[in-house]
Amino acid sequence: MFIGFDYGTANCSIAVSDNGTPRLLTLEKGQRLLPSMICAPTREAISEWLHRHHQVPTPDTEGTALLQRALRYNREEDIEVTAASVQFGLTALQQYMVDPEEVWFVKSPKSFLGANGLKPQQIAFFEDLVCAMMLHIRQQGETQLDRPIEQAVIGRPINFQGLGGEEANQQAQGILLRAAKRAGFRDVEFQFEPVAAGLDFEATLEKETRVLVVDIGGGTTDCSMLLMGPEWRNKTDRRESLLGHSGCRVGGNDLDIILAFKTLMPLLGLGGNTQKGTALPALPWWNAVAINDVPAQSDFYSAASGKLLRDLIRDAEQGDKVAHLLKVWQQKLSYRLVRAAEESKIALSELQETEASLAFIAQSLQAEISATQLEEAINQPLERILEQVHLALATCETKPEVIYLTGGSARSPVLRAALQQALPDTPIAGGDDFGSVTAGLARWAEVLFR
Repeated sequence: MFIGFDYGTANCSIAVSDNGTPRLLTLEKGQRLLPSMICAPTREAISEWLHRHHQVPTPDTEGTALLQRALRYNREEDIEVTAASVQFGLTALQQYMVDPEEVWFVKSPKSFLGANGLKPQQIAFFEDLVCAMMLHIRQQGETQLDRPIEQAVIGRPINFQGLGGEEANQQAQGILLRAAKRAGFRDVEFQFEPVAAGLDFEATLEKETRVLVVDIGGGTTDCSMLLMGPEWRNKTDRRESLLGHSGCRVGGNDLDIILAFKTLMPLLGLGGNTQKGTALPALPWWNAVAINDVPAQSDFYSAASGKLLRDLIRDAEQGDKVAHLLKVWQQKLSYRLVRAAEESKIALSELQETEASLAFIAQSLQAEISATQLEEAINQPLERILEQVHLALATCETKPEVIYLTGGSARSPVLRAALQQALPDTPIAGGDDFGSVTAGLARWAEVLFR
């Protein structure tokens, strides 16, 4: 049995092909999308969970060493790793929100792949992290289909991080490949996510068309200029149809983070002064919400950072506000802050103003956020998204006949208006913003595996 597998930064989904028509399977509480979140009692519980409850092999020395360290740590800390110790999606988020200090929680593991300077033990750990989620999703699919799933086409961005070049991309794809194999997939192929989204749109075309696919996902923005139409369907070699592409590490998560920084963090003391009139350093507030940056989060949750925050509370004009940031540090509330910004961003797709409650920090703490504030906050990442559009066009020196806009952020009126302004004479088409990539991957899996 084969599937299309969108291992996304924001959400994961899988699809099968029913007589040439993709069908997304449900993964959590009847929903097609599984938010890319995972939690466990400790980070070491992931490796032990794979080994103890799913007999997942560790084929290399680094993976074996990681497992041995995990088993030893959990034993010394008297942590029992049960079959239910590792949770995924909204269930994981709920556990984190109930007791953030006692839960190890990660949102968007994919956003860490392809980072520069990863050590072998970090690569081994990320592989376990990805493997755990892939295994869970494969099992959910097999339960519905009552058949083993052994073949998959997995989506990947044009550039995972955009910093380390092709070497970083290959490192990231290698992690996905090894994780998928260990999770039980026998045959694994990859397809660029914007190409996959285009393949789903292609099913609606009646003649050859130049299509600019703009896929704004949770962690990356990817653009591909493609020749699409009936004559290209079912061809296993599509290289001649790919006229140009580009991609960068800016996506929906980055919009959430910058919105949190600009509109929520002032309630926690950002922009304030000391009693002597000097400005407070902005870095601790940025590091607090930079949830897709491992070094930033490590720096914020260090003991030195806790001491700095206590000193700032003592020295600040409004120490009570800085005390809110200390509570974020104490209770590990970074993900809840960014989640509040994300919910506000979604609400502003339909409203001109919304209210973000920070009652998890202080009962009456809340921010009024307007659509204008959202537009101002995301101006810089929006410029980078538009740069990718122009770069994709420059690599092929031809104009699109239609823009196919997809991805979780495609519903934003601000993004759509900016794209239309950049290419005013080109119509914008849309489809299933959250399912087009998965459906296209299922179509490509049918071409390769049937």
